[in-house]
Amino acid sequence: MRIIFFAGKGGVGKTSVAAATAVRAAESGRRTLVLSLDVAHSLADIFDLDRDLLDRNRGLPFAVHERLWIQELDIQEEIGRNWKDIHDYLSGLLHTAGLDGVLAEELAVFPGMEEISLLLHINQHVRSRRFDALLLDCAPTGESLRFIGLPATLDWYMEKVLRLERNLVRAVRPLARRLYDIPLPDERYFQAVEALCTRLRGVDRLLTDPDLTTVRLVASPEKVVLKETQRAFMYFCLHRMCIDSVVLNRVLPEAANDGYFAAWRREQRGHLEKAEELFRPVPIRTVELFEQEVIGWERLERLADRLYGGEDPLARFTREEPYRWVKRDGLYELRIRLPFAAREAIEVSRVADELLLRIGGYKRCILLPKKVAARAAVKAKMEDADLVLLFGKEDHG
Repeated sequence: MRIIFFAGKGGVGKTSVAAATAVRAAESGRRTLVLSLDVAHSLADIFDLDRDLLDRNRGLPFAVHERLWIQELDIQEEIGRNWKDIHDYLSGLLHTAGLDGVLAEELAVFPGMEEISLLLHINQHVRSRRFDALLLDCAPTGESLRFIGLPATLDWYMEKVLRLERNLVRAVRPLARRLYDIPLPDERYFQAVEALCTRLRGVDRLLTDPDLTTVRLVASPEKVVLKETQRAFMYFCLHRMCIDSVVLNRVLPEAANDGYFAAWRREQRGHLEKAEELFRPVPIRTVELFEQEVIGWERLERLADRLYGGEDPLARFTREEPYRWVKRDGLYELRIRLPFAAREAIEVSRVADELLLRIGGYKRCILLPKKVAARAAVKAKMEDADLVLLFGKEDHG
């Protein structure tokens, strides 16, 4: 099975590239599902399906071909399937605070519900083995990075917070009932949270397994877009995800060398050369701007031809792993591929058996193996595109 993320800045053609990949995979005999991770779903539009404007098929997979399905989640349907007890408590809490019933129900759809529901579907699809490939049409970069960070956040919450929260509520509930009108979560609420986390178990390993999951970054040859693509490359590596290609989309053709677009074409040529310098050895694919909007099966086939030619669209185009543990002379090294990161922009700290890395506005918590966690000190340095973390002698004190 294969899972491929199509990520990048908004408006660069991620949905088109994901859909074209799906068309080629389905035509080669693989059962393929394209799953939209963007709240503003547009998969049905790309395939030019004759459906109602807001028809999401109740958030379930919808067949567009003998071996190709699309899935666009509907959060209201997900509440009924996965969030009922949690949503009931939150809406009741907001209603007690003075909001009317309908408004309380709407506001009880808290941030993260849709993303967690998507992770549940990914885990379910992998376990069911119904599909040979899951192609994930990502939201713009920032939302995608929050999405891939969710499994680690939920693991941390389950391990560090949930049990404490549960015991605390049990202890204060009798007193709170006499003093306050605000309802505290009951046992059903905590059981529902625990059940959700149980169903998500293992999804982080799926996303960080380079034999199963890779990321394809989609960009256009523009300075601002390439800058964001560099940041995305670095942050996906920080989350231990393997990037197997970069797609440079909407490149102006040679015919644009004359006339109105000549200056734009020259500028793009410079950005293409810069992209080669930045992202190699990761394979780079360039796709010229189509003369028509890329919608419908036939045009998606043409886009697939330009993307892959005769190659297998589900192949792993590189197997570079972003994390590597190395043991040398009795010392442990953790090497993390972080191209474009300056040493002064990286903060490294440690709390017990966890290592905290912060780069700019993004933070990653890494649980250390027991043998490494026993080591007293950690030092950091940059070697080429790798952040190298050196763990010192074992702490016996």
